[in-house]
Parts: sequence; structure tokens; C-alpha cells
Amino acid sequence: MDKKRRQILKLSGLAAFGISSNVNLSGSSSSVLPDLKETNLEEPKLSIIGKYGEWATQLRGKQLPKFSFRSGKFNDLKAWQKLAKNQTIERMAIPEIAGLPKVKVVETMTYDGLHIEKLTWQLPYGRPTEAIILKPLNAKGKLPAVLGFHDHGGDKYFGIHKITKTSDVQHPLMKKGQEISYEGTAWANELAKRGYVVLVSDAFAFGSRRVMMEDIPEYNREGLTDKDPDNPDNIKAYNVWANHHEQTMSRSLFSAGTTWPGVFFAEDKKALDILCAREDVDNERVGCCGLSGGGLRTVFMGGLDTRIKCAVPVGFMTTWNDFALNKSFTHTWMTYVPLLPNELDFPEILGLRTPLPTLVLNDTNDNLFTLSEMEKASDILKEIYKKAGAEDKYKCSFHPGPHKFDKKMQAEAFDWFDKWLK
Repeated sequence: MDKKRRQILKLSGLAAFGISSNVNLSGSSSSVLPDLKETNLEEPKLSIIGKYGEWATQLRGKQLPKFSFRSGKFNDLKAWQKLAKNQTIERMAIPEIAGLPKVKVVETMTYDGLHIEKLTWQLPYGRPTEAIILKPLNAKGKLPAVLGFHDHGGDKYFGIHKITKTSDVQHPLMKKGQEISYEGTAWANELAKRGYVVLVSDAFAFGSRRVMMEDIPEYNREGLTDKDPDNPDNIKAYNVWANHHEQTMSRSLFSAGTTWPGVFFAEDKKALDILCAREDVDNERVGCCGLSGGGLRTVFMGGLDTRIKCAVPVGFMTTWNDFALNKSFTHTWMTYVPLLPNELDFPEILGLRTPLPTLVLNDTNDNLFTLSEMEKASDILKEIYKKAGAEDKYKCSFHPGPHKFDKKMQAEAFDWFDKWLK
């Protein structure tokens, strides 16, 4: 692989939400990648859907989305939130998962000043969910807590291990991933050291929740098996297959009457239930955070569940127009909720949490988004918070560099949590 292509993949693939849903941890792609520059692209002059672009973005005319708080139709914050949340939930078609799952503690350990618990719980469908709890060693009383959401990164073989570390021995692919996306840190560990209980669970279709070959028809396996799963070549082959399989999974979810964001939210809500039920957690001081795919999950969880008192999405904030005209090809099927753009712009989903504290972290050279649309998304959130009289509760920062959640960004996020949850 030549140096230029390797750099493109490093900046836009491994650390990203999944270029064209085809990037895998080998640093190669199963399809031809666009010639992305190493800096954020200028305002595009042409649409990725050609002559249909201008027409598509004018389908709503010049009107704001139907349930936008920025319009003159809504002046009562709580009344708006009730209507807009109900509409968002209806569009997401969130599946119901009844009851609190029974949590099994598989193993406890200490590492690097932390008490660590490896957990599992069984939802009514699929294989058991694996999760990790981290908190300061010898901590007493009820602590503030954070749901840590792992990224997508074109890698469904792994989940919780992308942002955690439980020993000095790491899988080489996880070590490499943390070096590229998180400046060599397991950020969930670093946040826990500051006095938090941090829960990280495998998302739907990742890690322990991934689709296993033995569970699908042989003709869908493309010759893959579940044997020798930790072999790096097998992991890379699985991730290529799994990223293609997103199309199948999404179509099946739509056909079943739900959406991928709806399933994400349903399972993340159960993780939040488990976190808030712990005796060592102050459930009035709970936040959530994540990069990229984890940022997407933060937008929906932070926007829809008021138990999240502080939300920090990282590397996932723009407008629906940016997806429609410029960037849908850089994102997976996990992003989209059919028809919702008619009712709320993308940042307005997160704005449903107003006036609760919110920090949005962006990278100026993030090729997954158009810089001007990231700025427009921030302006939308500022307008919502200003109209609600809560300007001090919203902050947006732009950091130099490509798609990432580096140490400087982590420090800003952790300070924000300290400000509002301690």
C-alpha cells in the first residue's frame, strides 16, 4: 500500500465512523475510496447525488423543520420538548425491552488504580451483552457516573475494548486503534480515575453483540467461520463482511418496523438503567460521552433521556443537509431515521435536552463532515439554548486535526463533566 493511501485511511478510515461502511482495521478497504484530502474539504460546489442535490434540499422549502424550537410556533420549552420528543421516538420506532436485565459479575480485578468489573446481561434477544465497569480503587459512597460509548471505526469485531484497558496486555488492533483515535489512551479509564463510575457496554452488532457466522445461513457467510476468532486476518475478514452486512441488517430492521438508531437507543437505555441502579452511583449525576459512532449514540441518548444530566458528543455533529448533499457516503446505515429530517434538524435531536449541560467537540479537519455545516449545527444549538435562557449550559469547541478524541479534547470533556456532575 502506498504512503498516500495509508495516510488517507489513517485519517479517514480507522478512526472514523466507517468510510462507505467498508473500512476495516487492516487499513484497507473493500471498495475504492474517494480521494479525500488530509484537510477538511472546502464548501462543496457539487452534490454527491448530482443534479438531484439542490432539489432534495428544497423539498421542505425554506421553512424550518416542523418541530423546530427555533420557529415562532414554540415558546414553551417543556411543551415543545414533549411534542418533539414524542415525534422523534415515533420515527425511531424504538423497540420495547421490558424489565431490568439480571446482571452477572463475571470477574473483578484491580488495574492502574481502578476497580474493574467485567459484566454480562441477557436481553430478550441475541447473545449476552458484555460490559465493563471502572471506578477508583477504594472509592466510597455514591459517585457521579458516565456511560462511555465506543466508536464504530469500521470494526464490529470489537466493542468495549476500544475505549478501555484492563491489563498491560492489549490486542494489537486495540492498541493501534487507541493510538490513532485517542492519542494512546483508554479514555474510559482516565475518566474513571477522576472519580467516576464509568460503564462501557457492547453496542448492538459490535463485540459480544456482533452477528456470528454460525447464527446465519451458510450462503450469507462468504466462506467465513467463527473458528480461530482472535487471528488478526480473521478479524479483518470479519470486519469487511460485517460492514457489508450493515445493508442487510438495516433493511431487515426497517422491514421489522424499527431503525438502527432505535435499537441502539433501546439497548443503551438498558445500560443506563443498570448504571443508575448501582448502589455506588448517584443517579442524579450521570452523563454520557463518545466519539464518532459513540457521538451518534450520545446525541440520541442525551436528547431523549433526561437522566443524562451532562452530554458530550465528540466527532459527530452536523446538519441533515450535510448528509444529503455531501457526506452520506462517509457514514454507515446506523445514522439515519427516515422522515425525521422533516421534523427536526440533526442538532435539534441533541437540543431536546435543553437546558441540561451539553458540550460538543469537533475536529476542524474531520473529513466525515463539512466544516461549514458543523459550524451551522453549533449555531442551531446556540439558538435553542439562547431561546431557552440557558446559554451558559451549551459549549462547542473546534480542535485542530482529523477525526479523533485526543488528550486535549478528553481534558476539556472531563473538565465539563467535573463542572456539572461534581
